[in-house]
Amino acid sequence: MWPDRRLIDLLKIEAPIVQAPMIGPVDTDMVIAVIEGGGLGSLPCAAISAEKMRDQVETVRQRVSGPVNLNFFAHTGVDADPRREAGWRNRLSAYFAELGLDRDAPSNVANRAPFDEVMCAAVEELRPEVVSFHFGLPPPALLARVKATGCIVMGSATIVREAVWLEQNGADVVIAQGAEAGGHRGMFLTHDIQTQPGLFALLPQVVDAVKVPVIAAGGIGDGRGIAAAFALGAAGVQLGTAYLRCPESKSSAAVKAAYSGAVDDSTVITNVMTGRPARGVINRVMREVGPISADAPAFPHSAVALGPLKTAAEKLGKVDFTNLWAGQAVHLGGALPAAELTRKLAADALARMAALKS
Repeated sequence: MWPDRRLIDLLKIEAPIVQAPMIGPVDTDMVIAVIEGGGLGSLPCAAISAEKMRDQVETVRQRVSGPVNLNFFAHTGVDADPRREAGWRNRLSAYFAELGLDRDAPSNVANRAPFDEVMCAAVEELRPEVVSFHFGLPPPALLARVKATGCIVMGSATIVREAVWLEQNGADVVIAQGAEAGGHRGMFLTHDIQTQPGLFALLPQVVDAVKVPVIAAGGIGDGRGIAAAFALGAAGVQLGTAYLRCPESKSSAAVKAAYSGAVDDSTVITNVMTGRPARGVINRVMREVGPISADAPAFPHSAVALGPLKTAAEKLGKVDFTNLWAGQAVHLGGALPAAELTRKLAADALARMAALKS
């Protein structure tokens, strides 16, 4: 019934729908529900230990039999710059004072580590069906070990040149991430935010440029968007924002309320929260300090000083310093259980495509 079954057949899933691996909102409950709904559930592993990843994979496998995707970051780590971090804390000093916090008190180190030997060994042990990478691919030696397990490798591209590079360097599937998408930009061969194409400009050009299946990501919130992506050559879609208000989402009530009130112009690309461009619903610090600030330390160190502010504000029921990652279709999201939402998205898309044929 799907016009392109390559992703379905490759991943052995019922519907070509991938749940985006969002750090924070997603854990095993979301992944299990999406798998039950016939899609591909994705565990975000860039901010957890190998031990926790093992526990989560075991939990998923105990409850469902479908494939699971483990997602990692493939950026090049950058050491913290004490001078830059001191300047950043100074830039945020008024917020520390407002919340009664010591600006110079030690904070937890940002835990967004690139894929490494430890995680690679865990992947070799767990042998997940799918492994995906953001910000490029890991070093060739590590990638070769991942592929030797027999898993499918997926990577995100924000421009055609990145898609071609991913295919040439071992990706079995390319995720075309349009500028509308929530969360961190997967860009790795470019740093120019101003030239990032929207999905419906990017997608057909990526489809023309590579032979592997292409997944469309960015601004897709319902069956209409899925049908449109398939019309432009996609073999599947990746949605994250659509799942943010599901009961399985671990986002707080205050965060879900922020998503509920968001509309088409509520999101912006910012580097303030982590030091790397990402799209999210505008919060106070993004509005007052950014959304793009030259003062923000390099990824992921910008988040260190914001950590105590986020914790203190959230205790007051505020999201002034909380990452509210979401795409431009945030208003289309609902609060259905994730399994039901996945099935509905697939059914609505198929109905839309059937109607267009008749």
